[in-house]
Amino acid sequence: MSNYLIAGLGNIGDEYTETRHNIGFKIVEELASRNKLVFSLEKNAFVCTYKFKGKNVTLIKPTTYMNLSGKAVRYWMDEMNVKKENLLTVLDDLALPFGTIRIRPKGNDGGHNGLKDIDLVLKDNNYPRLRFGIGNEYHKGQQINYVLGKWKAEENKELGGHIINAASAVESFLFEGISNAMTKFNK
Repeated sequence: MSNYLIAGLGNIGDEYTETRHNIGFKIVEELASRNKLVFSLEKNAFVCTYKFKGKNVTLIKPTTYMNLSGKAVRYWMDEMNVKKENLLTVLDDLALPFGTIRIRPKGNDGGHNGLKDIDLVLKDNNYPRLRFGIGNEYHKGQQINYVLGKWKAEENKELGGHIINAASAVESFLFEGISNAMTKFNK
């Protein structure tokens, strides 16, 4: 049976719950909801696991904060015996338009501090990732405020549908493979 780890990146704490930077948490929460799972606080993360179609799937929301995501990812990869190609990081991306999904088998960190830390801890960037576009409608010098800001009202109207679509992309990665997921969801 293959083991998979889906790491939704974000920050813990009420002040971050509805921010753009926490979209990774929202997407793994949707996956947990689909499978009627409840997260429990364990080492370095909120965690839930399930079995489906011959795969053991572990969902995590790291408690290490975004900039130290690698610590939680490494721990749960070791704990659940997950190969790098069966890790999927789910995160926000400023370079993509709002709601756009980009799945890649590997890649650079694109300036994302969560990916930078995972790259550092894993000693390379050869692992799959799903980037969720949050847009880049901010003024010069306001990137941090934008990323840690709440969704606009018009974004909130569409956000639920985009999260559902992103969760479906994760399921496609799990059950159809990364090539099929890329074909279906990278627009």
